[in-house]
Amino acid sequence: MDERRARLAVRHRLHPAHRAPDAVDAATSLVCLHGTDPATVYLSAWARVDGFTVADLDRALYDDRTMVKHMAMRRTVFVVPLDTLPVVQAGASARVAAAQRRTVVKDVVKAGLHDDGESWLDEVSRHILAALADGREATSSELKAEIPLLDGALEFGAGKSWGGPVTFAPRVLTVLSAEGKVVRASNKGSWRVSRPTWTTTESWLGSTIDPVDEATGVRELVRMWLRAFGPGTEGDLKWWLGSTLTAVRAALAELDVVEVDLDGRPGYLLADDVDEPAPVEPWGALLPGLDPTVMGWTEREWYLGPYKEALFDSNGNAGPTAWWDGRIVGTWWQTDTGAVSLHLLEDIGAEGTAVLREEAARLDDWLGGVRVMPRFPTPLAKELATEGRSSGTSSS
Repeated sequence: MDERRARLAVRHRLHPAHRAPDAVDAATSLVCLHGTDPATVYLSAWARVDGFTVADLDRALYDDRTMVKHMAMRRTVFVVPLDTLPVVQAGASARVAAAQRRTVVKDVVKAGLHDDGESWLDEVSRHILAALADGREATSSELKAEIPLLDGALEFGAGKSWGGPVTFAPRVLTVLSAEGKVVRASNKGSWRVSRPTWTTTESWLGSTIDPVDEATGVRELVRMWLRAFGPGTEGDLKWWLGSTLTAVRAALAELDVVEVDLDGRPGYLLADDVDEPAPVEPWGALLPGLDPTVMGWTEREWYLGPYKEALFDSNGNAGPTAWWDGRIVGTWWQTDTGAVSLHLLEDIGAEGTAVLREEAARLDDWLGGVRVMPRFPTPLAKELATEGRSSGTSSS
């Protein structure tokens, strides 16, 4: 367990002596960065890159275009380094695209838009790609207003508080994105808000995504995951990839791996990566909700301990976490004024508490009063917010 925590500290760029030089390197170290919650990407980079600014990531995403927001593993948006995009597309996104296409085709018929959902989707896709030709960027709403075929919706959850009509424009764009035909281009919101424009992949990146076959894509993603997150189990890989055990086992069979014991369960490492990592000095970190480290494994006991119910919502989405020496020991949150507050779930001693308070002060200074609201609040986050509002004070 100590070896796994030492690997995590260094490879995930969380130890102060092993920071990444920039956001692209940080993302590459983790395969890619989790991007469902727009603020997560920036806070994940802040935790790993000294001197990081919002402008640094904006430049990589929108000016240099060395990374791109892309629908991939587990039908989740990630920020993917350009060099990694072909294997992500082949090993994960294409699978997501096929599943999303089937769902949209079925719902088009269900909504009464067309008797042949496949034909409808192909036609509306052609209209969208034509509208985005020559490098034009447009929002989902703008495309919906221009393309009559997109003027339709399907009612979900009739009679439920969460129910309502869901339009097809963003769903079609999701399919086209997962197929690698369009990308999220400039963002019309702040760094904390997702209001993407869309354009063709070729115009945004200068070329289409290099074709890679699915088996190669899965194999290379497994290799990258083992390098960044290993050792891990077949279950970890299956979950992270959003794939099948069959695909995972086929990839492992093609790679040069060794089996290791993970507290009585078989795990895997790349054969050239079995040396015991050098020990590191104790370290602390504050990570955002859905950070790729927290979401890197499905078997999390070795770093999460007994805190799953407090720090994950009912759908398995992680909230903000406080780490001490390779494991989660609490959370952080913001008061109504935006002040960063630390909440520990156990006694970690004077040194650990002091380090995490310093991290909280550092994050507070970086945010400058800007409030970041996690998209998926956890039970503990709701409890702390309620206590903070009623008392007017913060936890420590």
